[in-house]
Amino acid sequence: MLATQYFAKDLFKGKTVFVTGGGSGINLGVAKNFAALGANVAICGRTQEKLDAAAAELRSFGTEVCVASADVRDSAALEAAFEKSRAEVGAMDVLVCGAAGNFLAPAEKLSPNGFKAVVDIDLLGSFNATHSAFEQLNETKGSILYISAGMAYMPHAFQVHVGAAKAGIDMMMKNIALEWGRFGIRANSIVPGPIEGTEGLKRLSDPAEKARLISAVPLRRTGTADDIGQVAAFLASPLASYMTGCVVVCDGGQNLPGSALFNTTAEQVLRAQQG
Repeated sequence: MLATQYFAKDLFKGKTVFVTGGGSGINLGVAKNFAALGANVAICGRTQEKLDAAAAELRSFGTEVCVASADVRDSAALEAAFEKSRAEVGAMDVLVCGAAGNFLAPAEKLSPNGFKAVVDIDLLGSFNATHSAFEQLNETKGSILYISAGMAYMPHAFQVHVGAAKAGIDMMMKNIALEWGRFGIRANSIVPGPIEGTEGLKRLSDPAEKARLISAVPLRRTGTADDIGQVAAFLASPLASYMTGCVVVCDGGQNLPGSALFNTTAEQVLRAQQG
C-alpha cells in the first residue's frame, strides 16, 4: 500500500529524491513511494538491467526519472551521477543512502576482503554519497535518509561485517545531523525488519522457517517495502521538520525479543549452503 493512501499526492511535487541502490528491493520501494507523492526521482546502481526496469516502474507514476550507473564505492562516479541528476530532474532535496551488501559468514571464516567489501559498500558508500551531495542539499536545505539495520545495535551471528558497517552508518548519521544542522540539512536512519520479497530476506533466512519467523515478530507479519517507503516519506516531509539525528526502527518489533531466532535460522542457512 503506497504512501498516497495517507499523504497528499503532491506532497513532494517539485522536489527531487536520489536513491542509491534504487534498482530493487527496499530502495526501489522507497523510490516508488516518493514518485507516487509527486517527486522527481533519480536512482543509481551497478546493474543497468535492474535500473532500467526500475525506471519503467517509477515513470508509471507520471514523474521524471533519472538513471545513472554508478558504484557507491567510486566517489567520482557518484559525483557524475549527482550532476546528471541535477541536470535532468533538478537539485536534490532528499538523499536516500540505501546501497548495501550482505551475506552470512562466520567471523573465523570471513576474509578481510569480504569484511572490507561490505564496509566499503555500506559505510564508505554512504559517506561518498553524503559528501558528494552536500552542495545540492545545502542549496535545497534538504535531508538525508540512511537505510540501517538491527545489526547496528544488537549482535547477530555471522554478521560481524554488517554490524560494523551499519553501526558506523548510524554514528555517521548522528555526526552529520550535529554538524550540518546549521545548514538546514537533516539526517536520520531507518532500520527495517524482515521485508517480504527482498534479497536480504532470501539470503538471511530459511524459507522453511518463515512461519516461525513471523511468530517471533510481535506484530505477527513480515514488513513490506511500502512500510519502509512510508516512513521515509514521513521523515523527509515537513511533518518531521524538527527530527534529525534519529534512528527510526520499523521492524514490527522484531528486535525486541533479541536475535536468538535469527542466529538459529542463519546457522541452518549456512549449513544448507555448505551442503
